[in-house]
Amino acid sequence: MAGRTSMTTIAFIGLGNMGNPMAANLVKAGHTVHGFDLLPENLKTASEHGITVMASAAAAVKDADVVVTMLPAGKHVIAVYEELATKAKKGALFIDSSTIDVDSARRAHSIATGAGHLSVDAPVSGGTGGAAAGTLTFMAGGSKDAFAKAEPILKPMAGRIVHCGDAGAGQAAKICNNMILGISMIAVGEAFVLAEKLGLSHQALFDVASTSSGRCWSLDTYCPVPGPVPTSPANRDYQPGFAAALMLKDLKLAQEAAQSAGAITPLGAEATQLYSLFNALGHGGTDFSGIIRFLRGDVGQ
Repeated sequence: MAGRTSMTTIAFIGLGNMGNPMAANLVKAGHTVHGFDLLPENLKTASEHGITVMASAAAAVKDADVVVTMLPAGKHVIAVYEELATKAKKGALFIDSSTIDVDSARRAHSIATGAGHLSVDAPVSGGTGGAAAGTLTFMAGGSKDAFAKAEPILKPMAGRIVHCGDAGAGQAAKICNNMILGISMIAVGEAFVLAEKLGLSHQALFDVASTSSGRCWSLDTYCPVPGPVPTSPANRDYQPGFAAALMLKDLKLAQEAAQSAGAITPLGAEATQLYSLFNALGHGGTDFSGIIRFLRGDVGQ
């Protein structure tokens, strides 16, 4: 059966806050996972999750049918692909779930396919909670054949998997989506700040806007003020589900892509500037919805 991949050996490179729980879900699904990370504490956690810790990335991929990477930036992905493409088994499937620039994603595809492998860029949405729960949304780019082989590998980590197109399309979808998210959170924050100034309660604005034309995910699922949506980070003093520093990273990637493609994105550019200021004031580790504090003038200058 096409969906049965329980005997697959998977190399997982990058076992941080996202990679570790993702790899753990692959183990739970019956895969053999050989993991590597540069940080000893991440390897310790991985071992506790049933991942076989390897001494190097090269050792991890030696017997692997699939290579999954979850790394900080494009330069790290390129370096790892350049190291591992010639060391992996011929015809291995490379899946990169990092969030990186589109040009680097396409370069990684070229390195992998040039060495005789299948390649998919598959960045994710859903944060650490989704990684732990196995409910991430994967946005995949690559050939139909590569995606067909990647889909059953991704399923134990996923709530949804979308094939967005050819090489780099997954990254393109991710940064476009997160540009919408960054802009919409600022818009929702501004509306609540205005409502406060006008004497309108948070609940009243929420009850109207969440069932009217102002409705959006940033409002009805991730409301940036405490109360209306009890599960939103605003009720936990903005402890991150998705940190402001990560939002800034994605907005910068969107601006780089816009410049490269000749797209005009004035609201994306403005959102990037606002999150840059918010991060510069020392709030990169708080949830991105905490930008409302900056809009109020509540954060230090």
